[in-house]
Amino acid sequence: MTKNFHEFRDPIHTFIKMDSTEKKVLESFPFQRLRYIRQLSTTYLLYPSANHTRFEHSLGVMELASRIYDTITHPDNLHKDIIESIPEIHDDDGRRYWRRVLRMAALCHDIGHLPFSHGAEKELLPDGWDHERITKELILSPEMRKIWATITPPLTPEHIAKLAIGPKKFVSDDFTDWEAILSEIIVGNSFGVDRMDYLLRDSHHIGVAYGRFDHYRLIDTIRILPSPPGGPSKKEKSKETTLGIEQGGLQSAESLLLARYFMYSQVYYHRVRRIYDLHLRDFLKDWLPGGFFPTNLKDFLLFTDNEVLSAMYDTCNNEAKPGYDAAKRIITRSHFKRVYEFNPDDLNINPYAASTIYKALIDEFDEQKLRFDHEKPKSSVNDFPVLRNDNGKIVSSLSLSQTLNHIPPARAEFIFAHPEISSDVTKWVEKNKKRIIELKGEK
Repeated sequence: MTKNFHEFRDPIHTFIKMDSTEKKVLESFPFQRLRYIRQLSTTYLLYPSANHTRFEHSLGVMELASRIYDTITHPDNLHKDIIESIPEIHDDDGRRYWRRVLRMAALCHDIGHLPFSHGAEKELLPDGWDHERITKELILSPEMRKIWATITPPLTPEHIAKLAIGPKKFVSDDFTDWEAILSEIIVGNSFGVDRMDYLLRDSHHIGVAYGRFDHYRLIDTIRILPSPPGGPSKKEKSKETTLGIEQGGLQSAESLLLARYFMYSQVYYHRVRRIYDLHLRDFLKDWLPGGFFPTNLKDFLLFTDNEVLSAMYDTCNNEAKPGYDAAKRIITRSHFKRVYEFNPDDLNINPYAASTIYKALIDEFDEQKLRFDHEKPKSSVNDFPVLRNDNGKIVSSLSLSQTLNHIPPARAEFIFAHPEISSDVTKWVEKNKKRIIELKGEK
């Protein structure tokens, strides 16, 4: 007898299940390619076990999205103020259709990632392109359209693409409230399951506890809620709906958002991870034709970590090849050294302290032997609706949680120098830093 349901062992979610029609998506070439795309770029050079891939992460995102969907659409969990505003909730066939769309969007939300994921994306795609746009193009591609048409009932590719990348990236005037809510399940700033899975999964694989939180309790308390009252009087009801939580899940939500801060501070923005990503980009700029990954889907799908690593090893053994220095630094683990890292005291004097110091350094030392790394601080605003236990009112999370009001933004600002000069550069920075940052230089 043909088996219609399939189970996949997973260290985070124990078992992940899908039926045979969904498995066609998993077996497609664009999705199978994710087996060869590391989730955490060059982090394995810092944490040796960080070799998990976008493949298992995407399965985990699908699993969590399904759990949240079942929770927020359960009749007992529907808030009275949103029942009439979302007609899709009352249609059994519609609920089943959108559940399938959500699962496929969650499964495919990362199929546009470049080799080494985020580590290789910056500056290596032509203007107007990012991994979200490639994801959209792949979901809407002829190969994937054929698969969507074989699923019962047939799925509309545009629905899947909308949910997979969200309204900020899928620019459209016909994004419905329902589509916005479902997309928020995947890519939302507060309760997106993409974030939930990568925090749990990355923590597990690299062997740290920073990213762990009670996701079972959190998911059980997530609800579709009207936005809290706004305006000067705080009495006017908002017609917007979004994902929020019952008050009993507030501590779990705090844990999630603290986990995100700690993982960025301790792992994703670790100085060694950051410099290896810079060396990786230096290599790719020299190795790729024209310095960019192709955006033609057929050519794009031929690139994985394997091809890049193979080229890197080959280049490392031939000093005459473009990208030799960057390749050797990665393969032999001889990265540039940190000579400056932002600190609050410097920022209080000059908000652009790091860039000001870097500009001064390139006047004193060979610019080719220096690297400046700056990432826009991750937002620390975590405002979402909370359904209070005592009176049933909906309020802002920031009005109930002192913790959420005090989570700082994660920040990465480093200056690195070639090992040959790193000691001299460090001494120069220590001697001249105060004078330089007091010049109040601009970004």
